[in-house]
Amino acid sequence: MIYITRREQFNAAHKLFREEWSNEQNREVFGKCSNPNWHGHNYELFVTVKGNVDPQTGFVIDLKVLKEIIRTHITDKLDHKNINLDVDFMEGKMASTEVLAMEIYKQLKSQLDPLNVAVHSIKLVETENNFVEYFGE
Repeated sequence: MIYITRREQFNAAHKLFREEWSNEQNREVFGKCSNPNWHGHNYELFVTVKGNVDPQTGFVIDLKVLKEIIRTHITDKLDHKNINLDVDFMEGKMASTEVLAMEIYKQLKSQLDPLNVAVHSIKLVETENNFVEYFGE
């Protein structure tokens, strides 16, 4: 078993807000992240996959293939978008970095499992000081 990681970047806006809460409660819980006019981040996404090395190619997965899967199913959907309003796989979900990382994992798992490549982890960096890592359920 070997692990390989691909890094991608995207810019996106979001806000943390619960419709059923008052504006005051949202501000109390989420602070500036509940700004009614949204806020944005320059995200870094690290996708680590694992599998066995193909003896003919020497690859777990061709990195061009992994790049295309990530871009088609993740970054093209997120880059320069509003996570709360524009991203199909985030519809009806809290747009926190934690939830976003879990949903990215699910999207990639469905694409990579048929290729006999497992998603090991998703690392999503929101700011230089804050990031999450998700290893599946």
